[in-house]
Amino acid sequence: MNAKATGRTVEVTADAEGLVSHAGAYLLTELADRLGLTAALSEAMAPTRERRSAHDPGRVLRDLAVAIADGGECVSDLGVIRGQQALFGAVCSETTAHRVIKSIDSGLLDRIRAARAKARERAWEAGARPDRITLDLDATIITAHSEKEQAAGTYKRTFGFHPLLCYLDETGEALAGLLRPGNAGSNTASDHFCVLELALEQIPEADLDREILARADSGGATHAFTADCRSADIRFSVGYAIDETVREAILELPGSAWTQAIDAEGEPREGAWVAELTEAVDLSAWPEGTRLVVRRERPHPGAQFEVFDAHGYRHTAFLTDQDDPDIAALELRHRRRARVEDQIRTGKDTGMANLPFGDFAANEAWLELSLIAQDLLCQGGSLCLDRELSLAEPKRVRQRLLHVAGRIVRSGRRATLRLPRSWPWAEVLVAAFRRLRALPAAAP
Repeated sequence: MNAKATGRTVEVTADAEGLVSHAGAYLLTELADRLGLTAALSEAMAPTRERRSAHDPGRVLRDLAVAIADGGECVSDLGVIRGQQALFGAVCSETTAHRVIKSIDSGLLDRIRAARAKARERAWEAGARPDRITLDLDATIITAHSEKEQAAGTYKRTFGFHPLLCYLDETGEALAGLLRPGNAGSNTASDHFCVLELALEQIPEADLDREILARADSGGATHAFTADCRSADIRFSVGYAIDETVREAILELPGSAWTQAIDAEGEPREGAWVAELTEAVDLSAWPEGTRLVVRRERPHPGAQFEVFDAHGYRHTAFLTDQDDPDIAALELRHRRRARVEDQIRTGKDTGMANLPFGDFAANEAWLELSLIAQDLLCQGGSLCLDRELSLAEPKRVRQRLLHVAGRIVRSGRRATLRLPRSWPWAEVLVAAFRRLRALPAAAP
């Protein structure tokens, strides 16, 4: 059978001038400058700059973060924006980028985190401040396919790292991350509180007086962590394992003790109920005011559950010190913690899936760069985009906005980036730049 041509043949040449690829990624570069992140990173990395003529290490970190947000997975991906000097300016070589990353020790890492906090404060002042503050802590596995410092076997029988992360639920911002060996424990209280402290340092001081809720799965259900939350005046909501004592208490509950669960819109959720077990289980070892809430539901097809009563319900439980009498609302707020899994998944699509260095300290720095990249995408969405794309996952934002090509046109001293008229989202990107430039510029 003869193959039929599907279209006309297009001649390909490499002789165009003034064209730039990944033009939309410049929105993130300008956002970093506008929020003062670039200047703060330059100040943080100033001790490592050997001479004024060399590349500014802070700008190197900014360019790496933009490249990661654009889909980069390793330092060599910096070449995508290096080849677009007309738009992105002078971008350092891979060798320089490696040298900058490997110069970052624990002290410089703290300075970089402080720079991120300054930029976040400006972003919140510009309109990205959330209505509530809910901190979601969760761990994830990052596999390693070669020998790397402190990589180890994981509980999933893989090999790599087991970082603990904290995301701000209301905005999706990646507040903090603690890189750990693959064999790190899931319920290590000191690690949980360390990440919580790092996350709190990212919140503007004026917002620390607001009510803050820390959520975690059963890995955070330790006496030490909940006591630390109480000491820091932070509410907690943590998953709780259902042991034999809790099972017996559930089975003894009368039918009248169960309240209809609610869905995200606050409407009754069919096939799900909640009840409080605070008085039925000894919680004296937990902080005063701790409550135990249990949820039961009819399992959906494929659900994993343990059947321990005649009705075959699936049960989950959590501990909290929130004093809201509406346990259905408390259960809904805790259940929303599941969104952190999506945030981690998109974080892995933004530089976190692969830690490219052999040195542990360099991988710590890379993890921080990934967090910066995730923040730029979230803050760019909040400040510059309409609702549909502001909530879109990184892949869609890259395909529609960041990876679009354009042409640089110069007239006198003025340069103009001209986007393709036929590109469906060209006007969206133009509007995003317009909104960004309407924001007050960072003070020098």
